[in-house]
Amino acid sequence: MTKPQYRVRVDTDLCIGAGQCELLEPNTFFLSDDDGLARVHEDSELSQEDAHAVVEQCPSGAIRIENINDDDG
Repeated sequence: MTKPQYRVRVDTDLCIGAGQCELLEPNTFFLSDDDGLARVHEDSELSQEDAHAVVEQCPSGAIRIENINDDDG
């Protein structure tokens, strides 16, 4: 059975560019050179635990998650 994987999205209207997401998940997030706001690397996926952890640590609440693989087995 495959564990569910999640994609994350950043709401750039809420993002303050603190960089906590990049610190926690550098293979998923980066801060844009253009505006200093968080972006997600294309096709990045996180485990449920990691996705929830990064959402909880975002100081502005700009990160959202979505399940992309809901395999019941």
